[in-house]
Amino acid sequence: MAKGKKDYFGLSRVVSVILAIIPITAWICGFITRFREGKPVAGVVRIFTGFWIVWVIDLVMMICKKSIWRLLDA
Repeated sequence: MAKGKKDYFGLSRVVSVILAIIPITAWICGFITRFREGKPVAGVVRIFTGFWIVWVIDLVMMICKKSIWRLLDA
């Protein structure tokens, strides 16, 4: 991830955290973000794996670092 670039389409921290709180929007924004980064394998894995676990980890990471969890950097 480029320095200074934060997740959920460069939106403000408040809007990004609100989107991360809602499970379905966090899931959708998470895989769209990975596809936009040019990481299709990571996007597909995000679609089909551990929805609830990934959501909780993404929520914590978004609040603390304003960045989603990147398990795969592929």
